[in-house]
Amino acid sequence: MKDLRAELAARRQAGLYRRRRTVDGPQAPRMMIDGREVLSFCSNDYLGLANHPEVVAAFKRGADTYGVGSGAAHLVNGHSRAHHALEEELAAFTGRARALLFSTGYMANLGVAAALVGRGDAVFEDRLNHASLLDAGLLSGARFIRYPHGDAAALAGKLIERETGEKLVLTDGVFSMDGDVAPVTQLAAACRRHDAWFMVDDAHGLGVLGARGRGTLEAAGLGQDDAPILMGTLGKGLGTAGAFVAGAEDLIEYLIQAARTYIYTTAQPPAVAEATRAALKLVDAEPWRRDKLQDLVARFREGATQLGLELMDSPTPIQPIVVGDNETALAMSEALWEQGILVTAIRPPTVPAGTARLRVTLSAAHEEGDVDLLLDALERMSR
Repeated sequence: MKDLRAELAARRQAGLYRRRRTVDGPQAPRMMIDGREVLSFCSNDYLGLANHPEVVAAFKRGADTYGVGSGAAHLVNGHSRAHHALEEELAAFTGRARALLFSTGYMANLGVAAALVGRGDAVFEDRLNHASLLDAGLLSGARFIRYPHGDAAALAGKLIERETGEKLVLTDGVFSMDGDVAPVTQLAAACRRHDAWFMVDDAHGLGVLGARGRGTLEAAGLGQDDAPILMGTLGKGLGTAGAFVAGAEDLIEYLIQAARTYIYTTAQPPAVAEATRAALKLVDAEPWRRDKLQDLVARFREGATQLGLELMDSPTPIQPIVVGDNETALAMSEALWEQGILVTAIRPPTVPAGTARLRVTLSAAHEEGDVDLLLDALERMSR
């Protein structure tokens, strides 16, 4: 048997040990964590909707109407009117024929890949894809092929080499640890030329990017014909929980019949669906949230650059500060914690070896003064 105690000790020695912090209260810039108030720059609640009064009220109404659990899978008796309405509204929101709810983005990615490809087929993935996309490709049974980060020409070359079987290309829209945006226009063109499925996981773009917050594809001017499969999560920009896949009528109907992670999973609580419906309305009704978020991103980048910090090429709320080695990243994170600021140290295997970083994430709920406090703390550390 594996010596688990030795494995854990080795992780500590390598600076790879992870531990949980305990939160008291809702997501917000200022939170009670491990019994102390801190200013947090870790949440993916980009629009500040996770504790929005209208979203919370919709959740409570949903619980009053449907209870706190769905009781069964969607194909048994767990598919409520709230779920159905949310699917229709997500389809309209993304400009697609239909949408299908999943319990998590991880489950959505696994379900789509396994339903569309298998032995004798091929999956093509960006080297920096999220773990859920990588696992989706590996577990599908198809041949697993990776291409250099953001390199559409390299992808096209690999697609040419596959003359038989189905081809599925998977990419993040916004890469969660770097904050950069995939070249979706070029990737879509390569997929069209070589008859490949194209799926974009827009977990970190939905609600944030595009003139109307529809995400990476809207920002690039791409529609359903260009990117036939869109996966979006609800627990980041929309502030709730769960995920969906949106696309053509036949695609969604096929996933209902063939995606095992949809068929064999209890449906999310209907109250969460009602809360998400309220969040969708706020994305449209309060575009100032996206504008404010971009202003905060610009303020942080300008200040960090003046301090000589190494930022990545990210136009999104994800603003990583590259440190390099694991121990330094951990020490910097701990030093910020001692100053009452929470910024997580991201280390391998989440990112490549030698690229450990502080992952700063900004929210429309932050204020300019919050960003300035973080910059002041970073300046003290640099001195």
